[in-house]
Amino acid sequence: MKLEDLVLRDQSRANTDQIISIVMARPELFDELWGLLLLNQDPLSRRAAWAADYCAEINPGFLDGRIEDLSKKVVNFISDGLKRHALRMLSRSPLPDENLGILADACFNWLQSPTESVAVKMYSMVILHRISQNIPDISRELYDIIEIQMEEATPGFRNIGKKIMKKLLKAIQQ
Repeated sequence: MKLEDLVLRDQSRANTDQIISIVMARPELFDELWGLLLLNQDPLSRRAAWAADYCAEINPGFLDGRIEDLSKKVVNFISDGLKRHALRMLSRSPLPDENLGILADACFNWLQSPTESVAVKMYSMVILHRISQNIPDISRELYDIIEIQMEEATPGFRNIGKKIMKKLLKAIQQ
C-alpha cells in the first residue's frame, strides 16, 4: 500500500499511529510524507501533517533543512489542521532568519483573526514571542494584542497568554 493511500484511508488516531510507526521504522518515507503535507490539499495534507508533526516530535532531525520552506509555505495553508500542525512544528524548531518577517506577519494576522481556531492563535502567540526575543520591537504590539483578547478568550488561550505577557512585560520594561 502506498503511503498516500494509507493517509487517506481513515482520519483516526489509530491510523495516524500506524503511519507514524511505519515512518519511524522506515525513515526514508518521511520525505514522501512531507511531500504530501506540502501539497496543501485537504484532507490529504492535513492528515499527512498530523503524522509528520508527531514523527518530527519523536525525531526532530526529520525537520533538518525543512523549516525555512515550511515557514514560507505555512502562510498559504488552507486547512486549520494543516496550519495547526505546521505551527506546532515551527514552535519547537529554530526559526529561520530568512522568512521571519513573512512568518511574523502571518502569525500576527492569525492571532488577531476572529475566525482562526484557538490552537492556531496559541501557536502563533508562541512563535511571535520567540520572534520577539530576536526582534524586541514587536514585544509591545504582541503584548497589547494578547491583552485585548484575554477577556473573551478560552481558558487555554488565557493560560498561554498570561505566561507570554509576563515574559513580554519583563522584556518591555528593560
